[in-house]
Amino acid sequence: MHDLSGYLRHTGCDGICSADLATLRAIVLRHVLAIPFENLDAFIGRRPSLEPVDVERKLLREGRGGWCFEQNLLLGNALRALGFSVVDLAARVVWGRDPDAVVPRTHRVLKVQVDGRDFVVDAGFGGQTLTGVLDLAVEGAQSTPHELFRLRPVGHECLMESEVAGAWLPMFRFDLHPQQPVDFEAANFQLAHDPASHFTQGLRVSRVTSAGRHVLRDFDLAFHPLGGETSRQTLPDAQAVLRSLHEVFGIEVSGLPELEARLDSLR
Repeated sequence: MHDLSGYLRHTGCDGICSADLATLRAIVLRHVLAIPFENLDAFIGRRPSLEPVDVERKLLREGRGGWCFEQNLLLGNALRALGFSVVDLAARVVWGRDPDAVVPRTHRVLKVQVDGRDFVVDAGFGGQTLTGVLDLAVEGAQSTPHELFRLRPVGHECLMESEVAGAWLPMFRFDLHPQQPVDFEAANFQLAHDPASHFTQGLRVSRVTSAGRHVLRDFDLAFHPLGGETSRQTLPDAQAVLRSLHEVFGIEVSGLPELEARLDSLR
C-alpha cells in the first residue's frame, strides 16, 4: 500500500498495528463509517481506475467514495500492509433475484485469515454493506454492529444473506477460488459502460453511521435507523441531490461538472 498512514488517519485507525481479530473488526467498521459507497463515475460515463495509487487518491484525499472494486481493493491492501493474510474473491450478485440465478461474477469480496480461521469481509455492497466480519465456518446467523448476516452452502458455492425486516434476503454467491487484481478489470469496465448496468442507469449512494444507514437512489433519499422506522423523502431537483451528496454522504462533487446535467436527464 502506498499510503498506509494516510489510510489509518482517514479511517480513524491511528495507532493500530496488530493483526488480530479485534483489529480486523475495528478496521472494517471504521472503514465503512469513513468511506461512502458511490457510483458517481459510472453514472456520468467514467470508468473508475483500479490502479492502487488512483484508488487511494480518490477515496482518501479527494473526498470521494467508491464501489466494491475500489473499496475492497483499498481495504484489502491496508489489511495486507498490517500483516493480515488476504485473498480476493469474486461473487455473483443475487440481490433482488432468485438465490440460484445464473449471473456473472461482478462483485469483489475479501477472505481474511486470522489465527487459522477464515472470515468474509466486504466493504462494498452499497446499502447493505457489511459492518463486521463473518466466520466462514459458521452457517447460522452472525451479528455485526448493524444487521444479522449468515453464510450457507449452495452447491459448490457459498450464499451470503442478510436479515431485513425479519426475512433472509440473498446478497451474493461466491466460491473460494483466489482472484488476481486483473480478474476484476473486465467487470469494472462492463458495469461502468453497459447501458443495462444499474450503475450507469442511476445514482447509487450509501453511507453507514453508528445510528443506521443513509441510502440515495436517484432522487429518493432514505435513512434506515437501527431498530427503527425508515424515513424517506424525494429530493426536488438536481441541486438538492448535490447538497445531499455533500451534507449527508460527505462526498466532494466539485470535480464532477457533468453530474448536475446527468441528474437532470433522469427527470
